[in-house]
Amino acid sequence: MTKLRCVVEHITYQNPENGWSVMKVKVKGYDNLVTLTGSLLDVPVGSVLLVEGEWKVNRQYGNQFEAKSWEEVMPATIYGIEKYLGSGLVKGIGPVFAKAIVNRFGLETLDVIENDIERLKEVPNLGNKRVEKIRESWEKQKEIKNVMVFLQGYGVSTAYAAKIYRQYGKESVSRVKENPYRLADDIWGIGFKTADSIAAKMGYEKNDLRRCRSGILYTLNRLADDGDVYAEDEQLVTAAGELLEAEEQSIREALASMIENKDLIQDGEAIYLPPFYYAEQGSARRLKELTMQEVSDSLFDMAAEPETEYGSGRAEIIYDEIQQQAIDKALDSGIMVLTGGPGTGKTTTTKGIIEAFRNRGKRILLAAPTGRAAKRMSEATGMEAKTIHRLLEYNPMEGYKINNENPLEGDVLIVDECSMIDIILFYNLLKAVPNKMRLILVGDIDQLPSVGAGNVLRDIIDSGRIPVIRLTRIFRQAQTSRIVMNAHAINAGYFPNISNGRETDFFFIKADDAEAIPELIVSLVRDRLSKAYNIPSQEIQVLTPMQRGVVGAANLNQLLQQRLNPTGASLSRAGYIYRQGDKVMQIRNNYDKNVFNGDIGFITSVDTFEKTLVVVFDGRLVEYEQSELDELTLAYAITIHKSQGSEFPIVVMPVTMKHFVMLQRNLIYTGITRAKKICVLVGTAKALGYAVRNQTVSQRNTRLKERLK
Repeated sequence: MTKLRCVVEHITYQNPENGWSVMKVKVKGYDNLVTLTGSLLDVPVGSVLLVEGEWKVNRQYGNQFEAKSWEEVMPATIYGIEKYLGSGLVKGIGPVFAKAIVNRFGLETLDVIENDIERLKEVPNLGNKRVEKIRESWEKQKEIKNVMVFLQGYGVSTAYAAKIYRQYGKESVSRVKENPYRLADDIWGIGFKTADSIAAKMGYEKNDLRRCRSGILYTLNRLADDGDVYAEDEQLVTAAGELLEAEEQSIREALASMIENKDLIQDGEAIYLPPFYYAEQGSARRLKELTMQEVSDSLFDMAAEPETEYGSGRAEIIYDEIQQQAIDKALDSGIMVLTGGPGTGKTTTTKGIIEAFRNRGKRILLAAPTGRAAKRMSEATGMEAKTIHRLLEYNPMEGYKINNENPLEGDVLIVDECSMIDIILFYNLLKAVPNKMRLILVGDIDQLPSVGAGNVLRDIIDSGRIPVIRLTRIFRQAQTSRIVMNAHAINAGYFPNISNGRETDFFFIKADDAEAIPELIVSLVRDRLSKAYNIPSQEIQVLTPMQRGVVGAANLNQLLQQRLNPTGASLSRAGYIYRQGDKVMQIRNNYDKNVFNGDIGFITSVDTFEKTLVVVFDGRLVEYEQSELDELTLAYAITIHKSQGSEFPIVVMPVTMKHFVMLQRNLIYTGITRAKKICVLVGTAKALGYAVRNQTVSQRNTRLKERLK
């Protein structure tokens, strides 16, 4: 093993999931920057590292130093001190002032800040306000110094140490010593693998029951992220065993203890995290209650002439037989489902249902899972639609204020984009629906299921216990849209029409070389489509099946940012740059900020002095500190899964065999139906054909259908 002391100059690549990083570092005695690789998550530019590892030769990239272990140390050289102060760790000091301060005090700089900070006023242009900001920030850093020293001994980065301190305060060291695995439970961004790495250095054995417990919880949460509400017993033990490399007996002992202590719930062979069990069981119970309840008044019997009663009289909308049936069923049922693809009249039928209830003097509530979906619903109906969280008045301190004890007030609740709703959110919604309130669920069953656990809409429809109206007729005006016709063709298993043409709204650009597709997409977004349709480039959305790879969202975002928004004030975090004007997406629910996983916004301002930035989400300003930027990702390109419930004027979507593991019919169908005006596919007919033929829908472990039956 070789030891290197280095200063981080530039972060070339960083995987936020496992921490694998490639960075350029300055090492004394080397003329050129050295390439450093290893698990170095959240090490910021400017950090001084003492790294132990070995030199490796990479065929493509040449000499690299592979880190086996590392720790952050205080800088001991003028160069290191300057980089450290300018890295963003100390508010009030950016690269310019860091250079000026070090020029004035040299190697005494850190001692001056620690013991005689007033001397900073000797530096030109460093006024009282900035010195006070530096003092506050430095004191805050001192408070967590002991925590950092302790944690860095176990390979924890500065950024994680700050998060741990925010969570536990002065008890941080004792809490981590007591059980490092609690970090994975309590702190977003610190997963099981990070906690396990700390625990291993603290001497925890592989079969330690605390380790097995944490590994089981991690496995169940990972399965939930893939859509499973529960895990089969053997499935859980096998998956946890692969993760932990522990003995099966130890895993089963931990599992039995967790079930006995009600940390997990076993129902036959199914093992649930408690929230998922109660959500699934409770959803089935409430749906049955809503189905069996007697409707309080016979609204259907009050029906008048269809054209005037259902069509509002003003527009004289004529509904076809199925649409008419949907309106009648809504009037006659405690709960119903309305489903159908694009162009089949879901919105028109929903408006007819609203009008029918309105004519009878009923109070109607509208909701959708996301802000974008709620906004679209409002625009389509002319009524206020709220997100489900806002409708239920959620806040992180009190939970859902609207619930079974304080239910919704109104006569009818219509919820759109129900394919997106996961089982936890659905249960909280059902708890807030009082008996005698009619519930109408609207959604496209052929789209991708929810990002969260469950398959709520499909389970409800497949149970056969809830009235369902499926719209299938494509209306004449929609038949002129090739987006609509191709979406239905794909859904039916037919290869779409890719003949292009001047009047079409659907284009297919053949590109056999996947490596060339990113530049082609940049050209389409920045120049060709923007100019042809007079739409700003930032309103054109790139959708892609995967996060990784040359045509994955991560790589496309880096490239699109460089070409669309290359300059301006910025902050960096974990190897990513967040620049004023960037299009970004929130990637976790943050109830304090009232922003949710999948919300898209734009960075409107960046304060490099305060180390904060502001994002506007649908007209609402939200501030982020630099340490919170791991909650945001660039959104010039997003995965198709993340696009659910959204609609964009122009969609550009790569379809290549590079994504073959993700190429499924419902994925392509969902991506195409996100396009409002223009859809452009870039790739090969072979990949598109493969996706159309692949009707494989990964089965999710859910029991809502069976519980309803």
